[in-house]
Amino acid sequence: CVSVLVCGCPWCWFYFYFQEVLPVLAAKHCMMQATAELHQSALANQKKKFGEEIARLQHATELVKTVASRYDEYVNMKDLSDKISRSLTAAKKDNDFIYHDRVPEVKDLEHIGKASLVKTTGIQTPLSQKFTDLFEKMVPMAVQQSVSAANSRKSDTVNRLIGSMREATNLCNGVLASLNLPAALEDLSGDAVPQSILEKSRAVVQQGGLQSIEQLIKDLPELLQRNREILDESLKMLDDEETTDNELRGKFNQRWNRTPSGDLYKPLRAEGNNFRNILDKAVQADQVVKERYTAHCEMIALLCKPENELSAAIPSANPAKTLQGSEVVNVLRAQLAQLDEVKREREVLEGEVKSVTFDMTAKFLTALAQDGAINEEALTTSELDSRYGSHTQRVQQNLRRQEELLSQIQVSHQEFSALKQSNSEANNREEVLKKLASAHDSYIEISSNIKEGTKFYNDLTEILLKFQNKCSDIVFARKTERDELLKELQQSIAREPSAPSFNVPSYQSNTPAPASGGPNPAPRTQPQAKPQPPARPPPPSVTPQAASTSAPVSTPVAPSSANPPPVAPPSQAQGPPYPTYQGYPGYYQMPMAYNPYAYGQFNMQYMPYQAQGQAGYPGAPPAQQPYPYPQQPPQQQPYYPQQ
Repeated sequence: CVSVLVCGCPWCWFYFYFQEVLPVLAAKHCMMQATAELHQSALANQKKKFGEEIARLQHATELVKTVASRYDEYVNMKDLSDKISRSLTAAKKDNDFIYHDRVPEVKDLEHIGKASLVKTTGIQTPLSQKFTDLFEKMVPMAVQQSVSAANSRKSDTVNRLIGSMREATNLCNGVLASLNLPAALEDLSGDAVPQSILEKSRAVVQQGGLQSIEQLIKDLPELLQRNREILDESLKMLDDEETTDNELRGKFNQRWNRTPSGDLYKPLRAEGNNFRNILDKAVQADQVVKERYTAHCEMIALLCKPENELSAAIPSANPAKTLQGSEVVNVLRAQLAQLDEVKREREVLEGEVKSVTFDMTAKFLTALAQDGAINEEALTTSELDSRYGSHTQRVQQNLRRQEELLSQIQVSHQEFSALKQSNSEANNREEVLKKLASAHDSYIEISSNIKEGTKFYNDLTEILLKFQNKCSDIVFARKTERDELLKELQQSIAREPSAPSFNVPSYQSNTPAPASGGPNPAPRTQPQAKPQPPARPPPPSVTPQAASTSAPVSTPVAPSSANPPPVAPPSQAQGPPYPTYQGYPGYYQMPMAYNPYAYGQFNMQYMPYQAQGQAGYPGAPPAQQPYPYPQQPPQQQPYYPQQ
């Protein structure tokens, strides 16, 4: 089987399938069918169908016998066979003696069906009330891009309509505040505080008055400083890593082969500069808001006071009572009422414009399927015209109606002011009321601007934190890359040779140079390790002779003793700088014939020496010109003093 599995031949797999797999499958099939017949016989016994029980057990017995005869080597059927046999014997005995039920043929038995273990339930769609199809909004990339562009055009249209209406409202409020309307018409008594001023005072107090604005203005520098610190810290990480990279690049030159940090950080630095420009513009906007607050803070503080203090701060103008019931006053009131209606209509229009919703996905999909391309601009423009065309016309009509009313109000106000020119006190009172009305409008606008600034700084903090995380991640990756590169450079530097190869002098070479009849030069270096000294030679049996350059050779008289006393070597001999050995007491030193240079240099007579059972030393070589440096003769085994 293993050889067949290893081989990839189709015929081998065919052989393996029919010889190994099919018999096992057939045996398992018969075994499972026999087990099913056994369980179905138990069910027939419960239903009082004893003949069917016997028939199923007989069929199970035949299946078991088939498996035992054909596939006995693959499965073990002994336990199942014994169980079926016992059940069949008991069923036949009960039927023969008690029930006498007819045993049907196997082909007449009902087919064993599938057992229903659980109750089936239908799938309901949607599966839950909050079910959302994740693939419902999945569209082709071209459609997705077109939808994004269409949403951008829609946002531009909505912002343009709403912006024009809000600009018109601010213009209207500014004109009315400069004319002191409607406070001038409500202040015809000359003593009481106008009702419009009281309403504006209550509105300012409900929104927190000066304390809320001062607290918001006080928080702005802290929010700004926090954003600056996050941005500075992010850029500082980039600067530090770039400085380190430049230093290592200057140190290793061409070996520092990785992307320069300055080139890699260009997108991040551009993004950081963009954030810094945004913060600078925000600082300028904050300064404008603070200057405006400083210009109106006095009148805003006056609006926050109680009614009696507010009334005492406004100058009195009793002669203004003569204007009550005047036709000019009635005309102005009617025109102001119409202007208020225009502003309410504008608020309704703004809500309707915001509530318009539509989806261009279906149209883009249809266009892509029909034409194979999407003309996003044409389709989106057509849809925007149909959706916002009526709203655009109503906005334009509203703006034109406001212009007409403002021009009429200005003409009527001139007539109204002409009637009040004779009273200087009334003019002073009207000037104060104008400032109060303008202070209310400024308070609303300043409060809105500061809240928007606070939200802007908080949102920018989250963006800067993401930018800081991005910088931290790339700096960490660069540091890891730098450490790995430094490790590789250190290993490569350590493997480099300290100096180029050079030729060793011949006299320092350990290999002996060939010479004609002369000794080879000895190495100048000492051996690294000293081997064990050779065995000490036995005492000589002959009398050595001493040679000297200044005296003739003399032979001493040998004593009667068997071991003659040793003779000291010549004291005037000068040889190479070898360590000298004084000799072992009672024995001769190494014969001088061992050093051929000594005999050749000082004309000492060669003294043959041979101990009992020991070969003689080699003879001295012929004399030749000595080397310029002291040399040591080549030795097969170095000489060391005996211990």
